[in-house]
Amino acid sequence: QVLLVESGGGLVQAGGSLRLSCAASGRTFSSYAMGWFRQAPGKEREFVAAVSWSGGSTYYSDSVKGRFTISRDNGKNTVYLQMNSLKPEDTAVYYCAADLVPYTTFSASYYSQADKYDSWGQGTQVTVSS
Repeated sequence: QVLLVESGGGLVQAGGSLRLSCAASGRTFSSYAMGWFRQAPGKEREFVAAVSWSGGSTYYSDSVKGRFTISRDNGKNTVYLQMNSLKPEDTAVYYCAADLVPYTTFSASYYSQADKYDSWGQGTQVTVSS
């Protein structure tokens, strides 16, 4: 297992920006894909973005494409989610997740599914006011 700790959430006005961070424990962070999901009150958890183990491939949900950017720094064991042009409908608890199978071939359809991830963080709240 890997311990994942998110940070960077908060309250922001519509049109604003936030950067979420997810710090991972363990020495094998650079070998596995990472994802971000979110869950709004009364709704199911939904996929936001994913990045391959190398950082060379990324995938986004249609609802955030062009506004959010996922990246990783393997030297710091951290994955980021830069969120720009935020909308009230982006309000949710955001979770990072790790697929602990090392060096997998990146597949967008695969990594958009929550059940493909093995470890989850505790979540960080993002609230966007109108």
